[in-house]
Parts: sequence; structure tokens; C-alpha cells
Amino acid sequence: MMRETSAGDAYALEWFRSSYSSSGDGNDCVEVATTPGTVHVRDSKSVPGPHVGFGPTAWADFVEYAAGS
Repeated sequence: MMRETSAGDAYALEWFRSSYSSSGDGNDCVEVATTPGTVHVRDSKSVPGPHVGFGPTAWADFVEYAAGS
């Protein structure tokens, strides 16, 4: 996992918002952007803030775990 302290190239990524949110108005979501070697995740309420990146295997493991919750 990597953590970036600035947006850097985050604006160049194509971000997708989760179809689920806790408030129903879409404001409490995470956004995901993919590149060939990394899945980037950020808080939709803090777009210019930091985001984390996961390798494809780590992301797939997380999604599988979360789907079983």
C-alpha cells in the first residue's frame, strides 16, 4: 500500500464514484481510479487530499473480503 500526501497526478486519473453511499445523496463515498499497476482510492469529500494506492492483487483480496461482510 502507498500513501501520497498530495494530489500529484490525481487529477489526471479517471475517478469513479461508488454506487453506494451512507447518506443516499452520494456525498459519503469513496472514489476509485485504476491504472495498469495500481488501484487508487480517495474520499469523495476530500478530492484534493491524499489517496491510497493498492496493487491489483491486494485490491482483489480486499474486494473479496468486503463482499463477504
